[in-house]
Amino acid sequence: MDIESLSADLKLHGDGVWYSAMRQAVSYPEEGNAGCFAVEDRSFWFQHRNACIAAAVGAFPPHGALIDIGGGNGYVARGLEQAGFEVVLMEPGPAGVTHARARGLRQVICATLETANFRPASLPAVGLFDVIEHIEEDLKFLSSIGKFLRPGGYLYATVPAHSLLWSAEDLSAGHFRRYTKSGITALLARAGFAVEFSSYIFRPLPLPILLMRSLPRLLGMSAKSGPKNEHAPAGKLLNALLNGEIANIRNIRPMRFGASCLVVAKTPQ
Repeated sequence: MDIESLSADLKLHGDGVWYSAMRQAVSYPEEGNAGCFAVEDRSFWFQHRNACIAAAVGAFPPHGALIDIGGGNGYVARGLEQAGFEVVLMEPGPAGVTHARARGLRQVICATLETANFRPASLPAVGLFDVIEHIEEDLKFLSSIGKFLRPGGYLYATVPAHSLLWSAEDLSAGHFRRYTKSGITALLARAGFAVEFSSYIFRPLPLPILLMRSLPRLLGMSAKSGPKNEHAPAGKLLNALLNGEIANIRNIRPMRFGASCLVVAKTPQ
């Protein structure tokens, strides 16, 4: 993709990264990208989320490059590239940008949506993978993305699910909320999108998160370390359960429960 055509405010530097002239604070811990980078390659959680995202993008393919907004270390972007899609990573954190370049991503922008100052109706498709929950004014944010997308452009997103599963992990990650499937689809509709597909994913995780994170917080106890195991390789049983989710998404069959929501939406033609 010709990144220069997207915005006059982005400049290519000698490190091969496009930068905006301004910096903007985000609701994400400064050490967050480094922490994720240390576990992503071996984590079943990151691996399964990538597989679900790739299945959704494959079922609803974009007409052009996908801009992965707030894409962190480029783990999702690299996975989508390997699945055959053109991806541009956009990440405001310098550490994430450095990690993404180390992963071999060639098209990288260091900016937020506001500082990138994209031209209206210039983006073919965008990805928001565990990003919306970090935005305090989520409706305003999604409405602005709709203005930057081309007519008929796709938005792909994942968000954490269910306020009942709120825990100290959400607070430390800089989350403002968790969503339900109906809640995120209604929000996207209010922002002017037509939702093409919505589903829960990570069906095995709600109960462990509730027991080991959420209930201890409600009872004033220290959370147990169980859900940290989501950043370890999966066993055979868990893999078998999760593989069924990927097949469901490929066949556009929504799932009724899970620890995250996955949505595909589209701007009007």
